[in-house]
Amino acid sequence: MNEEHQRRPHYSGSHPHTYEEKYKELQPEKYADTVEKVIAKGSTPAGMHLPIAVDEILDVLKIKSGESGIDCTLGYGGHTRAMLAKLDGQGHLCGLDVDSVNLARTAGMLREEGFGDDVFTPLHLNFSAVDEAAEKYGPFDFLLADLGVSSMQLDDPKRGFSWKREGPLDLRLDPASGMTAAQRLKTMECDELEGMLVTNADEPYAAEIAGAITAALKKGEPVNTTAQLRKLVEAGVKNALAHEERELHGDHRRKAEIEELVRGSCQRTFQALRIDINGEYEALQALLEKLPAVLREGGRAAFLTFHSGEDRIVKKELKRLHREGLLSEIPDDVTRPSAEEMERNPRARSAKLRWAIR
Repeated sequence: MNEEHQRRPHYSGSHPHTYEEKYKELQPEKYADTVEKVIAKGSTPAGMHLPIAVDEILDVLKIKSGESGIDCTLGYGGHTRAMLAKLDGQGHLCGLDVDSVNLARTAGMLREEGFGDDVFTPLHLNFSAVDEAAEKYGPFDFLLADLGVSSMQLDDPKRGFSWKREGPLDLRLDPASGMTAAQRLKTMECDELEGMLVTNADEPYAAEIAGAITAALKKGEPVNTTAQLRKLVEAGVKNALAHEERELHGDHRRKAEIEELVRGSCQRTFQALRIDINGEYEALQALLEKLPAVLREGGRAAFLTFHSGEDRIVKKELKRLHREGLLSEIPDDVTRPSAEEMERNPRARSAKLRWAIR
């Protein structure tokens, strides 16, 4: 019996706007031309993730056929495919992902592309438990940790990762476990929230934003959606700016400048909350501490970071491990994606690549 025909989503105007309406972008295997047009415009198609710094990572890892490796953040599988291609059907690669939704989708795609159990094993693990994978599949000749949030997570409004899209204030990397961002905010005092915004995102208006959020919660106002949190961040920033302008005797800022400051604070506030509820810094610290034990002598590791907090942790820990003689070589500076890649994929602009050799 034929499957019932699924009509495409209806939308007003000539182009789809919401995540669900972008049905062609959500089916890249069926509408490759549409997807390529979106990428050519410098955007990431809905439901996809464009791997960043692939050539630079492969140059660092120097993968050879027959080796054993681990991708600590499987995501959409872009880096994984490139590494599997280098293995050329020999050796083995583990793919970890704490996001059960991403893991099932990507593992399914890779299986359909012919990567069987003999060369690829997906594991529902946080990379803080990399030693558990190493017990069975290691020690590893190469390791990659792409620390960025995947575009599929950012773009899907139901996940609540983006302040730009209306949705539940969730922000969990694994939607099946843990406390949501909305639940976490209700447990925090003002000074704790302020400290989190500073530590996790270097937020300059942390005090005012924390004050606006906690005051709203104390009044019984709901902070359960991305839009509700965004409005409180905006209120906090504008309150801070009004105070600054009074101190500067009425040096009023232009509307566009205020909007830009609000956007930056929204991005940092959502980042700080995501890092907190997912324990991202703690997980990264655990991965780095276990790095020498899971790599084979001469094994290589690559870390792709996207904001200053995680990059500071990677830089500091690699230096410590090198100083203690647990790593034989680390770089003097970071490697960045090419100018062409940053033009094609704006999400690559904040990426920094660091590496190490056991």
